[in-house]
Amino acid sequence: MSLALRNLSTFALGAFLCVAAWGQGVADTDQPPAILPLESEAGPKLIAYPPLAAPLARGVVIIQYRTEHARIMPVFGKTAVEVSPRLGHLHVTVDDWKGTWAHTSEDPIILVGLTPGAHKVLLEVADPSHKILTSTVVNFVVPQKNPADAPHVEERHAVKP
Repeated sequence: MSLALRNLSTFALGAFLCVAAWGQGVADTDQPPAILPLESEAGPKLIAYPPLAAPLARGVVIIQYRTEHARIMPVFGKTAVEVSPRLGHLHVTVDDWKGTWAHTSEDPIILVGLTPGAHKVLLEVADPSHKILTSTVVNFVVPQKNPADAPHVEERHAVKP
């Protein structure tokens, strides 16, 4: 490559990089982000679906749900209450037990080990300060397991006392 062509390509590349850097500009940090104030947002809505049938027949309860106007995340505290769009988590209570746990992801709720019979799960959307915003109840019946449904264990594989 000739010296003139090399100098010309170097100059063109330098000019291109300068124009690209100049075009990015400085971010306007004096203006707040363009978001809706929480007062103008619609209230959260919680939609829970009945447990999946196939796992329920085995005694495994899988409750799928979705929220509208709220994102389920592991974020807590007073300052997180003012974040828009709204953040929250679920409070999950099974059969009116005194214990409640916080479900902080959009993954399904999975319950194992419930006795056969009727059960209910209370799902509550709570803001990061644990104020309840909306709730719903999922009712279901865990079926009785038949001995015929139990997995077959050969004698040689059985655990001996």
